[in-house]
Amino acid sequence: MPSHSPVPAAAPAPTASLRRSPFGTAPGGDAVGCWTLDSGAGVRAEVLDYGATLRALSVPDAAGRAGDVVLGLPSLADYTAEHPYLGAVVGRYANRIAHGRFTLDGREHQVPVNDRGHALHGGPDGFHRRVWRAAPADDNGPASAALRLTLHSPDGDMGFPGALDVEVVYRLTPAGTLSIDYRARSDRATHVNLTNHAYFNLAGAGSGDVLGHTLRLHAAGYLPVTAQAVPLGPVEPTAGTAFDFGRPRAIGERIGEPDRQLTDAGGYDHCWVLDAADPAGQPRPAARLSDPGSGRCLEVWTTEPGIQVYTGNALDGSLAGPAGRPYTRHGAVCLETQHYPDAPNRPGYPATVLRPGAFYRSRTEFRFPHLGAPSTAAAAADGSSAASRAGGPEAGPPDPSSPPEPRSLG
Repeated sequence: MPSHSPVPAAAPAPTASLRRSPFGTAPGGDAVGCWTLDSGAGVRAEVLDYGATLRALSVPDAAGRAGDVVLGLPSLADYTAEHPYLGAVVGRYANRIAHGRFTLDGREHQVPVNDRGHALHGGPDGFHRRVWRAAPADDNGPASAALRLTLHSPDGDMGFPGALDVEVVYRLTPAGTLSIDYRARSDRATHVNLTNHAYFNLAGAGSGDVLGHTLRLHAAGYLPVTAQAVPLGPVEPTAGTAFDFGRPRAIGERIGEPDRQLTDAGGYDHCWVLDAADPAGQPRPAARLSDPGSGRCLEVWTTEPGIQVYTGNALDGSLAGPAGRPYTRHGAVCLETQHYPDAPNRPGYPATVLRPGAFYRSRTEFRFPHLGAPSTAAAAADGSSAASRAGGPEAGPPDPSSPPEPRSLG
């Protein structure tokens, strides 16, 4: 009788999961939770109710060794104290508004100035200092761990007009893709520009500088700025400059050149103008960051028109992570997908006005191609949403308790 070897059973598919653990009590008395999104295949993210903050992101390296690749802080007290927006969702307006002033529909508005005479990231009491309401998203399950955070910003909050309802959904799939979907609606015309301010070090948080990381940006132009980091005006080409990352280059290759754009900032802190958006409103490639030592690779895909690259120029070792390792200068790089800085005062920039009946919607994905699994397709039925500010025939105000609408509502 011929012998037959048994057919090995197929490995079970990874199962994503979501769980909450307490993380302390905020100054106002609200309990803060830390939510762990687990891909079931080695990638894990931690998100706090406070600031809708991405506190940790553990990703295996090329040899399968796990490591946290974003800068986080040990305790809630560290987050309620002063820190440079580590991992937070910032708003209402990410980046800068010159002199904290803008005119909308003939009326001038003043928002607090908190950065060298200009407004930065929504002001000193922006969304990074709020306790968000958090709960599993409706589609949370074995196919993706999904956390939904909501926040109500009243009319006049930090000087911005309109009562604004904001929703942020973090999703982590078994393939290891972490996506962030943003939605907002307002009862009055206002300006909105949201992003996540994660600091990435693919060698591991607190492991030294990222100057040896290679970076590619899908952008042929950038916005030069004043010494106070406010755009000078027109988009400038990157070709032939230290801002040309059209092919992969080490971040530190030209960061020390005697260019006022670099010396004033102490490194890179600029908005790159991304290549044309996808006609169907799908996320398209924005950046690719690689660490030669660990073999980790991060791709950033987004629906946004710009990406602010900040090389941790002000990190000085005064902050340390949960493992006690200090965060030193150039110890991480931020890849903040967003609209352009100071767009409320620049008619030539893509508009950031959100009007009643319209939705603000944006999506950013963090993919890790070195893991060898396909990233989540942007068009998958997982709540993907195109950037949209103009209401169509179906564009009534969204119910903040509902899951994201399909793209046809944009």
